[in-house]
Amino acid sequence: MKITEFFQNELNVTNLDVESKEEIFKVLFKKLYDNGFVKESFLDAIIKREKSFPTGLQLNKYNVAIPHTDPEHVNKPAIAVATLLNPVTFKNMANPVEDVKVSIVFMMALNEAHSQVEMLQQMVQLIQNDSVLEKIINAKGGGEIIDIVKNASFILN
Repeated sequence: MKITEFFQNELNVTNLDVESKEEIFKVLFKKLYDNGFVKESFLDAIIKREKSFPTGLQLNKYNVAIPHTDPEHVNKPAIAVATLLNPVTFKNMANPVEDVKVSIVFMMALNEAHSQVEMLQQMVQLIQNDSVLEKIINAKGGGEIIDIVKNASFILN
């Protein structure tokens, strides 16, 4: 399955002005829930999982977070994206005592456990490209984010 199939215009938010990861989670959850992708239990599951297994990633130029949770909270797979007006603090996935100032959040809603590893691998390939992340940060809307990801899909082959 290609990662590009999981991005939907209505699930993306650009220049989100929030102060905490919980606020980001609520905004992206609402988009996923209102569009039928996740169950009501998804938000609590994301928040709980983030406390035990942080998802902030320290990268070269732009830091990202990839929150996700167990498949039983998901109706159909999707990836919701938020670009942040101001970076928000997440705990570092590699070293949970460290903070990471995150500028882009990719919330993954996957309904099959085995697909998480494959999607995370494709996501890592995508986020390791600084120019792709910069284009996503500068995107003016959800449709533009989808175009950027589709144009970057050559990276994922």
